[in-house]
Amino acid sequence: MRTRTIIRLAMVVSVAGFAGAAVAATADDFKVAYAKAEAAEKGAAAVKNRWIATEAALKKAKAEADAGKFDDAVKLAQHAEALANASTAQAREQEKLWPDAVIR
Repeated sequence: MRTRTIIRLAMVVSVAGFAGAAVAATADDFKVAYAKAEAAEKGAAAVKNRWIATEAALKKAKAEADAGKFDDAVKLAQHAEALANASTAQAREQEKLWPDAVIR
């Protein structure tokens, strides 16, 4: 139940971030957003909870940037960052909760 709430919150935050971007993004904006997303993904890997959706969003972001569509690329990189942060939060939550699921 809490995991779904965390995921929903991450999605809302990422969508709100998309709405705030009114100016055209540049290659530098993409590089910053992509670096943040990669760092968040490394954090998810550190807690051994990487999501396939995050990897797909990063790949799409890179493809959009290569095509020169920096607005879309930045949005996808921010979405990937939100997904990676949600996966890290999920792992930490489950680490605390799993003892309650163990049959004694």
